[in-house]
This record gives sequence, C-alpha cells and structure tokens, in this order.
Amino acid sequence: MKLDPFVSVNDLPFTVTREQVLRLWGRPADEGFNVVGLVELDYGSTVYRFQTSGRLEEVTLQAATVQLGAEVIPFGALRAHVRAHDLGMFERAGFVVSPKFGLAFDPTSDHWVTALAAHCLDAWRAL
Repeated sequence: MKLDPFVSVNDLPFTVTREQVLRLWGRPADEGFNVVGLVELDYGSTVYRFQTSGRLEEVTLQAATVQLGAEVIPFGALRAHVRAHDLGMFERAGFVVSPKFGLAFDPTSDHWVTALAAHCLDAWRAL
C-alpha cells in the first residue's frame, strides 16, 4: 500500500467518488451496506467504503507493506512503527488507529490495512 495520509491510497485520491471507482474498476464482486451504514464496493483484495452521498471514507486492502513517503514498513512491524512515531495513536475494537498516518489495522489480521479519510477519525475515536 502506498499511502499519502488523507490525500491518496495507491495514487487514488480521497476525493474520488463512488461513480469514479466504478468507472475505473468496473462492477465489484460485492456491493452493499456495512454495519455502520457505509456503502461498500468489495473487489476482493480492496474494499472502498463511501457515505451514501458518495464521499469516500475508507479504503481497505491487503498490504504486506505500507509505504509512507520514502519509508516502507512491513505489516508485521506496523504496530511498533505507529507506536514509535504517532503519539496520538489509539486502539479501538482491536484496531490500532493512527491519526498521523491516517490508517487503522487489526494487527492480528492477515495484512489488512485501512486508509482513512481525515473526516472519519472522530468516528473511530467514538467507538
């Protein structure tokens, strides 16, 4: 995963709309609402989550590494990296959440990392 926090994920900007993702990637393997009411476009190894208005909230993908600028962090070292470099990090519902890096992940999962839009951090804090 190449992450420019709150700006882009794998060079796809957080300003992308649901319709633009559909034009880029076609029909997803699955589409529906998740338990918090976000629209999910599930492409297997990548899941895009949007508000019903079409505004992007999160992008979750399988990432053996996360590239933050010039640094490439292996998934297994991500928790330690976040703890060392983000004093504002917190944990919710089993997820490590990094406001500085704009990401959330379950360190026990199989390399799934979620890139967050800046406007959804408060929702994570409220969990």
